[in-house]
Amino acid sequence: MTDKELRGLGPALADYLDRYLFCCAYTQTFAHLGTYVRGLLSDLERKTCEPIALKAGTPVRSLQEFLRDHVWDFERVKQLHQLHSAELLQQPDDAHGLGTIGLIDETSAAKKGDKTPGVQRQQLGCLGKIDNGIVTVHLGVCRGRYKGLIDADLFLPEDWSNDRPRCRQAGIPEDVVYRPKWQIALGQIDRATSNGVPLDWLTFDEEYGKSPGFVAGLGERELRFVGEVPRSLSCVAVNRPGNRPQPQRKGCRADEVVRTVSLFRAQSWQVCRLPREVMPDQV
Repeated sequence: MTDKELRGLGPALADYLDRYLFCCAYTQTFAHLGTYVRGLLSDLERKTCEPIALKAGTPVRSLQEFLRDHVWDFERVKQLHQLHSAELLQQPDDAHGLGTIGLIDETSAAKKGDKTPGVQRQQLGCLGKIDNGIVTVHLGVCRGRYKGLIDADLFLPEDWSNDRPRCRQAGIPEDVVYRPKWQIALGQIDRATSNGVPLDWLTFDEEYGKSPGFVAGLGERELRFVGEVPRSLSCVAVNRPGNRPQPQRKGCRADEVVRTVSLFRAQSWQVCRLPREVMPDQV
């Protein structure tokens, strides 16, 4: 955003951030949060602590100490953010009638060294390969023109979880342990619904679609979903009346089922139009 756009957003942004005042253990320095957030929203080429502080006229060391040392009630921040999102999602801004769609996905960041919590050689989507870095699991929501991330959790690998002295040295609480990503995702869904966020649909990629426990968890929660699965996943198709096949029927690869089963072959193609904000619709 340009400086002019940020100035226009100023009062509304300040009102939004004020709700998190008492999530900060040392409220006297709370104003630094506004400095940091405006820096992240700005058109700065490098959005690290030093250029953000210099642009705002704030001592660099002060902003660094605010981000590094000051304690935040992160769970309370997430709760307040989700309650605010729940209010916005109740508003009738859904021209397509799809309801509120939840998106489970993960982000990654390449890291050097071995001190960052959760860092190890693992699959990094940002690089498209296995490399040294961290992975976080996120829940996003979309309804009409409203889009936002409402939850985030660090994926803690088993090697880290089993080495509690290393975890303590990195500041990882004792109750943060290894959980498969799909279990993290189900926990995020439960948190969101308990805070009043309505989820009419859920979507996800094959990292989650390949986990029977995740899909079963969605069934237990009576959540509708459209998700990806690996083409090699063993599965069967329901018959035309919508009944499940007999338990003794063996599954086939997903790509084979889609290519050969009449339930799929008999379907006619449908044109889907996906509206986008600053680009032509995707068809």
